[in-house]
Amino acid sequence: MNEDVRLVAWVRGRVQGVGFRWFTRAKVLEIGGLSGFALNLPDGRVQVVAEGPRTGCQGLLDWLQGDDTPGLVEGVTEIWDTPRGGYDGFAIR
Repeated sequence: MNEDVRLVAWVRGRVQGVGFRWFTRAKVLEIGGLSGFALNLPDGRVQVVAEGPRTGCQGLLDWLQGDDTPGLVEGVTEIWDTPRGGYDGFAIR
């Protein structure tokens, strides 16, 4: 079953000032079917919120945790939830 879900991920490491949000948006567009945003946080992390099919969100999470991201990801904390809606595409904030 590929129900719609909400993924909230906090990515820590050297992930600001390296195009991380831009590449995240590009990955989301490549996966397709997801909406949400990527946001720089004051503490140096990037927050990624994605809603859509579970397989797409899992693919995004796998990418966030992998070696193909810009900068240096030291870790990712994620929460899975039910979608809330209200997003028009995937934005960089």
